Amino acid sequence: MGTPDFAVPAFRALHAAGHAIVAVYCQPPRPAGRGYDERRCAVHEAAVALGLPVHTPVALRDAAIQATFIGLEADIAVVAAYGLILPKPVLAAPRLGCLNIHASLLPRWRGAAPIHRAIMAGDRETGVCIMQMEAGLDTGPVLRTARVAIGPRTTTGELHDALAGLGASLVVDVVADLSRGVVTATPQPTRGVTYAAKIKNEETRIDWRLEAVVLDRLIRGLSPVPGAWFQHAGFRVKVLAAELAEGRGDPGVVLDEQLTIACGSGAIRLLHLQRDGRKAMAADAYLRGQALPAGTRVA
Repeated sequence: MGTPDFAVPAFRALHAAGHAIVAVYCQPPRPAGRGYDERRCAVHEAAVALGLPVHTPVALRDAAIQATFIGLEADIAVVAAYGLILPKPVLAAPRLGCLNIHASLLPRWRGAAPIHRAIMAGDRETGVCIMQMEAGLDTGPVLRTARVAIGPRTTTGELHDALAGLGASLVVDVVADLSRGVVTATPQPTRGVTYAAKIKNEETRIDWRLEAVVLDRLIRGLSPVPGAWFQHAGFRVKVLAAELAEGRGDPGVVLDEQLTIACGSGAIRLLHLQRDGRKAMAADAYLRGQALPAGTRVA
């Protein structure tokens, strides 16, 4: 049970390990692209490629949908970034329960956006937990954990891929151990709980009045999706990569010809940008098409 790219490595790993996958659940196709054609999610595409049955309910509250799930008589449900709440009848249906692959070191960063929030908060490490699901939001006991360092240049995209691969390896081991009855479930501690709320649109706009170190984390935490952005010449410009730089000035003012921009404290140099409707490009290529001389103010 999963929807985006994050869930695909675990899905493929379970299939490659020889498990009989009786069904795949994911979010229904959504309109996407310029033509707004309906597009299947990453897990849906992977399931079709393997010839597996796919279910795409809008929600799991309907009794008939729950009855279909219960009728699968599954031993285990593996959930990874599915995007739907599992009601109690669904949670109780698999013989050995429902496992969740969660991209944080629980109880830190329960919720929807743990990878983004860890980088934005300046965490030095994160990881993956395989958790036994219960009715609460990411509150269940943890069966296995693996840790990953967050470097000073790590982006959400890089961390996402690392954690997806790590989660795939962990869940295959946990499923094998669970089937043999040799897994220990450790309750989450009551201290250290934080919540990774979904990223709101208003959070993604760069506020140049903030400290450079905070903006550096914001840019990395939102790269590549949804992307931190500013406005210039009537266009929205995403900043996909930046670095801390020397310099100071009025917040939002360009300080030199290398796209160093003053912040509330310190400065950052923009390295990779994407204007609305254009391809992403390095800063020097961007400047050849859109001048941003020293003294320019961006908002």
